[in-house]
Amino acid sequence: MAIKIYIDQGHNPVNPNAGAEGNGLREQNIVFQIGIDLAELLRDDGRFEVRLSRPTADTQLGTSNATSLRLRVQDANSWGADYFLSLHTNASDIASATGSEALVYRQPSRAAELGADILVWLNRITGLANRGVKTRAGLYVLRRTAMPAVLLELGFISNYNDAQLMSQQPYLFAEGIYNGVLAYLGYL
Repeated sequence: MAIKIYIDQGHNPVNPNAGAEGNGLREQNIVFQIGIDLAELLRDDGRFEVRLSRPTADTQLGTSNATSLRLRVQDANSWGADYFLSLHTNASDIASATGSEALVYRQPSRAAELGADILVWLNRITGLANRGVKTRAGLYVLRRTAMPAVLLELGFISNYNDAQLMSQQPYLFAEGIYNGVLAYLGYL
């Protein structure tokens, strides 16, 4: 039986719920492409079934931040996903802030273990610092999903080098996440 992975490419193409901007780039465009690349890797594997929150670049979810988040969670829950991965870029007023981190509802948990494995592989493949797994119980997509959920802050859109890497080599981030999932499941 295929393992069902829901890939939530965080944010919408336009408001409501559009993402961060930095270095001339938009979060929603970066995470859209990384999600597409990740879905392709998982589907090609054969052990996985995949659903994307944004199957096309212009897919718009909801008419407010609240409905946008609720629709993503409802879609994953009703589909019966085994794992929920929400893709994001981080942003900071400190231009030198760099690296990847994973946010989960609680620790210890299966989600925290999955996030830790993904961070190891993101670091190995992208070279970006592993900023660790952090608990964020207040985040809707972590609190309301019926399966282990990890929100990945892949890199800082506000950091020139992180932003260039994410926008010019999205496949590296997809590969890091994919290998992290394989490691977590004991396939690597």
